[in-house]
Amino acid sequence: MFLNRLILRDFKNIAAADTSFSPKVNCIYGSNGAGKTNLLDAIYYLSMTKSYFSSSDQYVYAYGAEEATLCGFYQMDGGTEEKISAAVRRGGEKIFRRGAKPYARFSEHIGLLPVVMVSPLDATLVNDAGEERRKYLNFILSQIDREYLRHIQSYNQLLLQRNKLLKSDIVVPLLLDTLSERMAPHAAYVYNARKNLCEQLRPMIQDFYSRLSQGKEIVDLSYRSDLDDASLEELFARETEKERVLRYTTAGVQRDDLLFRLDGHPLRRIGSQGQQKSFLLAMKLAQFRFVRQIYGQTPILLLDDVFDKLDMQRVEDLLALVSTLDFGQIFLTDSNKVRLDKVAGRIDAPCRSFFVESGNITEA
Repeated sequence: MFLNRLILRDFKNIAAADTSFSPKVNCIYGSNGAGKTNLLDAIYYLSMTKSYFSSSDQYVYAYGAEEATLCGFYQMDGGTEEKISAAVRRGGEKIFRRGAKPYARFSEHIGLLPVVMVSPLDATLVNDAGEERRKYLNFILSQIDREYLRHIQSYNQLLLQRNKLLKSDIVVPLLLDTLSERMAPHAAYVYNARKNLCEQLRPMIQDFYSRLSQGKEIVDLSYRSDLDDASLEELFARETEKERVLRYTTAGVQRDDLLFRLDGHPLRRIGSQGQQKSFLLAMKLAQFRFVRQIYGQTPILLLDDVFDKLDMQRVEDLLALVSTLDFGQIFLTDSNKVRLDKVAGRIDAPCRSFFVESGNITEA
């Protein structure tokens, strides 16, 4: 599967674009702020029905525009073509179409066009709160398991209701218990799916990191959840008095987290920028391999400014990994054209280059 042609209008700083791509390697260069990342985000948007950088659509359309439109023509496995289009209007209206037919629910689209994005924003996975790491798990699982998406959405809706009840002046015990009972099966499904995913990703991440670092360091990933020790209903029974004082839900899968370690120590504390970036690349390459194994279909790989903060040896190792991954379509961005050309030259595959300036995209 690959993106053959992309048409954009008023998507962020890209006023208008109609661009055809190589089915293998696409190199995109230009100065910082020119629109390279926005181009990759448009590709991501058509796959995931939202921006990689924001859960809100308020920054999707260009300044002063009333609507952003995106249209992608994809060559699918088996030789068929899929047209996927989206219209995002100021005020919140959004329509996604497969061919001429609009989706009733966006969740029906997730997984049709698997994609893996690597971005400087990924540093938040290491340095920010657990919410970012939960998003990482949710992103992978929502592409491969529609039941997971249903369960996490239902859990979050019930969690909002439960917190609202705890904040009210009068907490009705029967209603609180009812909400807890309804949340429990959703929490159990989410917990088991996340735990199973981490068990499968862990050896892949360790393998990729070892190859990126030439075996100089050992990394580890572990999953931590309140549900490691008890069911959700048992946790709520323990926390009832505390929750009534604090007026919010204090236990559950909304507190899950991932722990990253380098040579037995917290990666966030001892890892250099290069080591942290290598770990994040290993995570994304593991995600790439995992999604491909599940689907039997190779995701589109979006590599945004990945060579910054990597020494040349790690760049060489990354390129060697990509070349042996049986990869499909790749998009690479860099502000340094010479470096990007050198990188592309190391990948034995058809390549097209594009120059982006002030939102205008031209083939180089």
